[in-house]
Amino acid sequence: MAIVKSSGISGRQHNLAEQVFSRAAGAPLVPSNDVRLLRDARENYPAWLRAIREAQCSILFENYIIEDDEVGRSFAEALCARARAGVQVRVLYDWLGCQGTASRRYWRDLRDAGVEVRSFNPFQFDRPLAWLGRNHRKTLTVDGEVGFVSGLCVSHKWVGDPAKGVAPWRDTGLEIRGPAVADLVRAFAQGWSTVGPPLDEEGCLSSRASLPMGDVALRVVAGVPWSAGLFRVDQLIASLARKRLWLTDAYFVGTATYVQALRAASRDGVDVRLLVPGSSDIPALRPLTQAGYRPLLEAGIRVYEWNGTMLHAKTAVADGTWARVGSSNLNPASWLGNSEIDVAVEDARFAQQMEAMYLQDLEHATEVVLSGRARRMNAAPPLPRAQRGAPGRRGSVSRAAAGAVRLGNTVGAAVTNHRELGRTESKVVFGAGVVPLALAGVALYWPHVVAVPAAIVGAWAGIALWSRALRLRRQEAQGTAQQPLPEQEVPPRSTGGEPRALPEANASHPPEAGRHSH
Repeated sequence: MAIVKSSGISGRQHNLAEQVFSRAAGAPLVPSNDVRLLRDARENYPAWLRAIREAQCSILFENYIIEDDEVGRSFAEALCARARAGVQVRVLYDWLGCQGTASRRYWRDLRDAGVEVRSFNPFQFDRPLAWLGRNHRKTLTVDGEVGFVSGLCVSHKWVGDPAKGVAPWRDTGLEIRGPAVADLVRAFAQGWSTVGPPLDEEGCLSSRASLPMGDVALRVVAGVPWSAGLFRVDQLIASLARKRLWLTDAYFVGTATYVQALRAASRDGVDVRLLVPGSSDIPALRPLTQAGYRPLLEAGIRVYEWNGTMLHAKTAVADGTWARVGSSNLNPASWLGNSEIDVAVEDARFAQQMEAMYLQDLEHATEVVLSGRARRMNAAPPLPRAQRGAPGRRGSVSRAAAGAVRLGNTVGAAVTNHRELGRTESKVVFGAGVVPLALAGVALYWPHVVAVPAAIVGAWAGIALWSRALRLRRQEAQGTAQQPLPEQEVPPRSTGGEPRALPEANASHPPEAGRHSH
């Protein structure tokens, strides 16, 4: 593994480190792939549409937001055309992400053309909090031969509006050809099976799907709620990096453990950089985002704010040997709550392309620094309103979730005193104190304003639990009850042969690397 080699680990320790990485990611290393880096919608969308139009066997398309606009309609037309030609076309969209973005007619037209469409995790009365877990993945696989993974949704926001001077959203994606595309099919099948009959994976693969197409090794990290696979990977990378760790993230809300890992790497001499959006689609949340800068800056981590319309990419590159591109943001919602998908590429040439692109992005960013006697933060000025573009409602939901986590981290630190708060967090703490005082005042003067909503929520919770219990009893009576699945996982790739145990401590020779580590 490239990042392990660059860290100076060798011999038996190298083999063990590779095994640790594979188990942490929950994904084997798949060799013999060809990978192409795609920047923004101008490179991603044409490649997606070209692959769709050339499909012969199957098209598997999943996305968080699909909008009924000129971009969404161009994809609908391409998908419908291939479905009418006999290609098996399946579309999985997120129920919350697509609320208000696409009409019922949009989905009906797809179904009428022969496209099988499913909605992920729609709201259910007897599961009032289940809707919090979303399918945030953005993937497209065609014939099991070519696959795309990115942070891009399907919307005009990623294209921009040149006539109005609105730049496109900045985002990054990958085109993959080779054996690893089968892992993308399996990841799609996992999400597809949660909302209906399972997918025939073999029927989605052509006879050429498993053929070697290049010399790039990669992992497809398909995260599901509470699996935390990518979180473990990010922690390991922060620990293994020796020279450089450059991060780009749209909604950064690092947990205390991850921030500590970044701070430790920086203090150990690693060049740690973080590129985040400079303008928020919810201006009120900007102070919450900036409140997380100080612990990073004080440890020597360089923070940059993007000067463009919106930075939506989720990438990382370490030591010029390892890189990650996908849908996961560096925050608890992506690490724990959502279904996400990322590709970790272990190839020096690709990582160097990522580093070159990162440096280009920094030319359009402003560095945040600590300056002055009070060591106040100087950040990039906000963009003029005309250049920000129309705020996306679904993007606002993601930003609000990230802001809520940041608010919780700051308030929690103020209450428990588990870390020192920075001067910039005083406004956040003051604002958080206003809320309980206001609620207390309302409860004293207008008790029914608090009691009625509380009673409604309590009644809803009780009815939902009873409804769920009755449904389970009916299933048991009919003999159709299934075992509960607390975690849904993407099954591991079959490598053949018997599982290999760890080497004994007194072995006289270094162990062979497992097949999944090559």
